[in-house]
Amino acid sequence: MKKKFTEKQIQILDVAEELIAQKGFEGTSVRDISAKANINVAMISYYFGSKEKMMVNLYQYRVQKTRETFAEFTQTIKDGKPEMQLKEIINFIVKQLLTYNYFHGFVTQELRHDDRVKNTLLEFYQTCVKVLDEVIQKGIVSGVFKRAAKSEDIVSTLLGTVVFTIRNKNFYEIYLKGNEQDYLTNSEKKLKNHLNLCVFALLGYQI
Repeated sequence: MKKKFTEKQIQILDVAEELIAQKGFEGTSVRDISAKANINVAMISYYFGSKEKMMVNLYQYRVQKTRETFAEFTQTIKDGKPEMQLKEIINFIVKQLLTYNYFHGFVTQELRHDDRVKNTLLEFYQTCVKVLDEVIQKGIVSGVFKRAAKSEDIVSTLLGTVVFTIRNKNFYEIYLKGNEQDYLTNSEKKLKNHLNLCVFALLGYQI
């Protein structure tokens, strides 16, 4: 079920996300957020209860926005050939995960096991599986894809591979060219190429 946020909550969450992207979760204080949002520190407690609870809300908010963006995006490519749709979906997921990579730094065990976060993520994952099912079935019927790989396995592969790259930067950057400032750009390019090759191979389609 989609959680509704007030305009004030969204304003605070947008500011919190901007600061966390710059300074990290630990480096961002409630005072930093309230100062930039031009509100009293007590307003954080009033709207969310605590910094940690605000993070749960922020994660829910970001996942919901990503789900909405994904739904809009898939509508724009729905009339395309299945191979084009699949490539664009893979690239979309990779880019979204890397764009909001800072979330993976503060998504603790406690947060990951919060029912609100679990349910929001589950709904998004199921949406991805449903869309991929439709694209793969379209490709099978038209003869473009030779094998019907499981969409849930594809989603797991995409998410797992990108999140591993985010959480193990010291390993992955060894195999990338360029300096640290180019890390996200270069890793995005490498991941898109690798994951497209993997997924299309599973479907029996040669790129």
